[in-house]
Amino acid sequence: MSSAGRLQGKVALVTGAGCIGPGWGNGRAIAVRFAEEGAHVIAVDRDLASMDATLELVRAAGGSVTPCLCDVTDSASVERLVADSVARCGRVDILVNNVGAPSPGGPVALDEAQWAMQLELNLTTAFLMCKYVLPVMEQQGGGAIVNIASTSGIRWTGAAQVGYAAAKAGMIQMGRVVAVEYAAKNVRVNSVVPGLLHTPMVDTKIAHNQAGGDVELLLRKRQARIPMPFMGDGRDTANAALFLASDEARFVTGTEIVVDGGMSARCD
Repeated sequence: MSSAGRLQGKVALVTGAGCIGPGWGNGRAIAVRFAEEGAHVIAVDRDLASMDATLELVRAAGGSVTPCLCDVTDSASVERLVADSVARCGRVDILVNNVGAPSPGGPVALDEAQWAMQLELNLTTAFLMCKYVLPVMEQQGGGAIVNIASTSGIRWTGAAQVGYAAAKAGMIQMGRVVAVEYAAKNVRVNSVVPGLLHTPMVDTKIAHNQAGGDVELLLRKRQARIPMPFMGDGRDTANAALFLASDEARFVTGTEIVVDGGMSARCD
């Protein structure tokens, strides 16, 4: 790890830092990448065991990390998490809202409980984190928030997942609104919009939902939608998030970086 990393001396709170399988999920990649660049990472997940590999990778890179158990769908738990983080580290310079997962189905197939759960998991979690972190950032004189959205929030991406799509679209717009409200307070808010990446969630969940468990079939179908000749993974999300979190993006707020190999630019 460089002694003059792009996030040197900063405290970064990353939600969903665990992973449901081997490989580079967004949260794992973001935690590792930020630590490589000098941040002290507060790695948050509701399943501590899911962060084991994340913590090992951070430490192998010479990084600094504190694991925290928290269900970020629960307001009181989020409030405690933020208070504990400030008590431990003195500040929160960066917040990455990364919690989320899709459930299949349009309005007819998706029942009302699943719809509500999709909004809670993919949008309300980010709202709650912002609710408690924004006063901290305002008091300390600034900060950067990066929301991890999805191209499902801006395009049809190959499967009906209306709850997820609506929530991710809401996350993008929430980020824009908060960015304008807090710009004068030196708090920047932006979104990364990943496309069809090959993350562990594809192997363990999405292939079951969309391809009867046939991972290779799903990967071929997804690759056919991507103009570039390869599929990205969580490390591509992490590099975009790193830029938005860093001082290099000091004049960037209220916008999005799409990371999808050109997929959303196509007409078909």
